[in-house]
Amino acid sequence: MATLQTWRKAYGALKDQTKVGLAHVNSDFKDVDVAIVKTTNHVECPPKERHIRKILVATSLIRPRADVQYCIHALARRLAKTHNWTVALKTLVVIHRTLREGDPTFREELVNFQQRGRFLQMSNFKDDSSPIAWDCSAWVRTYALFLEERLECFRVLKYDIEAERLPRPAQAQDKVCFSFINSIFMIPISFLVS
Repeated sequence: MATLQTWRKAYGALKDQTKVGLAHVNSDFKDVDVAIVKTTNHVECPPKERHIRKILVATSLIRPRADVQYCIHALARRLAKTHNWTVALKTLVVIHRTLREGDPTFREELVNFQQRGRFLQMSNFKDDSSPIAWDCSAWVRTYALFLEERLECFRVLKYDIEAERLPRPAQAQDKVCFSFINSIFMIPISFLVS
């Protein structure tokens, strides 16, 4: 059983390396394709921040809408073709982070793409390579449903409910400083109380 899982991991790594090589040779959007493959690889660890940043730049306001649409199409293709829970989960995380931290053009184009294709409809997704993968597949389906519902709410309301919950960079620094100061002053108070 362990050799089968080792073989699957090696096969996944080989597929990722092949896709990176093909993207370097055949793609008009080399940087985006390579960043998507490296961000959503088969390795069971969080995606590297530098690759996510490349995707965020590729979907920014300064880029043409065709580039944003290509990035969405590439993420959807990666999500549709995979049967590996790690790749599916990483793809959904990239989509979610780009929704949260990216420009509004990505969200608008994703809503338009979702209406045409419903690519987040993953109710039949399963990775039956191991019992853990089976359990993680259920989580992937739930996460995709969450993102699909979030996009549907945005389409209907024309308002992103998570946009107000994100702290601004200056506010985040103030909260960190306040919690640090708070923790310093709470230590003497706890001695007085006890």
